[in-house]
Amino acid sequence: MISVGAGLIALAAGLGVAFAAIGSATAQGRTAAAALDAMWRQPEASGAIQTAMMLALAFMEFLTILVLLVAFMIVGKIG
Repeated sequence: MISVGAGLIALAAGLGVAFAAIGSATAQGRTAAAALDAMWRQPEASGAIQTAMMLALAFMEFLTILVLLVAFMIVGKIG
């Protein structure tokens, strides 16, 4: 039988992944909106802006995947 503590750990891991996904999606949306606005205002710099945006989006996605990995590791310690 699973103890209450193990259930709470699993719940915390799930909520951590959910909050990371929500935060990442919000940040990615704001980043894309800001980059598109900057490209609209200064079209000659769109190449540099697009490169910086893609790099920032990749880092955000990596952090979300890292949180998922940590959550799997925490849940793996339960059993």
